[in-house]
Amino acid sequence: MLGRPYHVDPEINHGIDTLITSLGLCVLTEDSVSDKAEAKRPIRVVDQWVYHARLYAAAEFVGKHDSLELIQLNSFGCGVDAVTTDQVEEILTSYNKMYTLIKIDEVNNLGAVRIRIRSLLASMKKRDKEKKQEKQDGNYAVNKKIFTKEMRKDYTILIPQMAPIHFELLESAVRSSGYNVELLRQCTQKTVETGLKYVNNDACYPSILVTGQMIEALQSGKYDINKTALIMSQTGGGCRATNYIGFIRKALKDAGFENVPVISFNIVGMEKMPGFKLTVPLMEKLLRMVVYGDLLQKMLTKNRAYEKNKGETQKLFDTWMEKCKKLLEKSNSKEFKQSIYDIVNDFEKIELDTSKEKPRVGIVGEVLIKYHPFGNNYVADILEKEGAEVILPDFMGFAKFMCTHKITFNNLLNTNKTSSKLMKVAIKLIDILEKDVRIALSNSKKNYLPPCDIWHLEEKVKDVLSIGNQTGEGWFLTAEMIEYIENDIPNIVCVQPFACLPNHVVGKGVIKTIRSKYPEANISPVDYDPGASETNQTNRIKLLMTVAKDNLKTKQNRIKALDEENKTKSDKNFVTLHSK
Repeated sequence: MLGRPYHVDPEINHGIDTLITSLGLCVLTEDSVSDKAEAKRPIRVVDQWVYHARLYAAAEFVGKHDSLELIQLNSFGCGVDAVTTDQVEEILTSYNKMYTLIKIDEVNNLGAVRIRIRSLLASMKKRDKEKKQEKQDGNYAVNKKIFTKEMRKDYTILIPQMAPIHFELLESAVRSSGYNVELLRQCTQKTVETGLKYVNNDACYPSILVTGQMIEALQSGKYDINKTALIMSQTGGGCRATNYIGFIRKALKDAGFENVPVISFNIVGMEKMPGFKLTVPLMEKLLRMVVYGDLLQKMLTKNRAYEKNKGETQKLFDTWMEKCKKLLEKSNSKEFKQSIYDIVNDFEKIELDTSKEKPRVGIVGEVLIKYHPFGNNYVADILEKEGAEVILPDFMGFAKFMCTHKITFNNLLNTNKTSSKLMKVAIKLIDILEKDVRIALSNSKKNYLPPCDIWHLEEKVKDVLSIGNQTGEGWFLTAEMIEYIENDIPNIVCVQPFACLPNHVVGKGVIKTIRSKYPEANISPVDYDPGASETNQTNRIKLLMTVAKDNLKTKQNRIKALDEENKTKSDKNFVTLHSK
């Protein structure tokens, strides 16, 4: 019986082990046999947790012994289990063994579980009676297709859409470095259906979206399958995002595209591919791309909310998007810096109608869902229609947060000293790169949110939760909420994929604490997945906006009352002085 460490608790597993023994079977836990075997390497997925390695080793042990069968327990809504359950099934299938998965939650009804176990028992007896069990070799190790230097010449690399503004620029930055890349811009309901068909449905919504985009593109007939590669980011942390490439490889195999190479885009040394290198010039272009993306995002959302001439902001945004693409391809440091001031100055010329103040609403959450309009059901558009000024967080802030990981390891665990020093230097370089953005925005009269100071946010967040929370968006998601509130953006939509456990901890889990610390905070968490109710999502957003408008009106009345009070005092003082 396999599962998470806490699944051995009878209060958690509802005594399933006792039920199994009552049917005449013996029960062994995975940690009692995991040291007797070792799973073949490389397997398709990344071993992110120690207990994952035990599960795979135990499955290998079961596969080699005729007298053993396997039942895996997983918790309802535990997305990380989407990684382990698929891999355990692959190991067992390679040995021609049956795989039984039992999903447990708070419902203490063992009727369905009893039926599943009796079915397993009947299958075992039938197999023994017919004596047709064919022993297979257990060949489940993955032969990864390598993206070679030769492939770089004539292969097209497909990039999934994750953040429309930034990735539009990303395509130009990578292409100018000698790679033939193409951004998969569109997402439709068919994309979701394709993702659901080829990805474990317990996996998070972002993995379903990106995998769906890739498989849909390969099935479209637009690309030469023998000269097409895919690229996907890989963090190397405890989040499921580390195993997106594992999900993609399984989908490629199931869809008949096993020979398509998958390139891992990472800075932690995972899955090295000879044909794709993160060189210093490319890294510099990518950092400039993020600076441009963050700046254009600020200009677009702020000016669009108040523009007098509708459509003027979007038109200027499109113009600068094309200019930035060309500057990414070829520009020196002087031209890059000057372009930042030119962008702000051009948007400064847009006339705004500020006669009626709008509630400012910030969006935080899982890194793909908060930026991807299709992933969040166009939450920014809904908020703007409801009369909000929408603020999206800087992508560079997330990059800085990722850099703090090694520093935190060094501070809390006294490890990674060299990496810690390198990351401190990296953050300093990013701050230098953003220096002109800070100056340009500070000279503006339009009250833009400045680039984040990661050290200030880290210090502020310590009152709410530990900076040891690094999985997924980690403590940075909480810090973004604090940053918004400190910058007079008390209204926050926290978007997250259903079953994204890290985000539920650092998102939903801290809302009560933040409200007690900042009483003016108006925070609404909204879940997104393929089966989520769009009506429910919209209603939650509308409720947030109702509260935001009421709070803004109360604030305006309070300010007006104070102004009148001060004016009255001033008039009295004037009369008194004049009389004297």
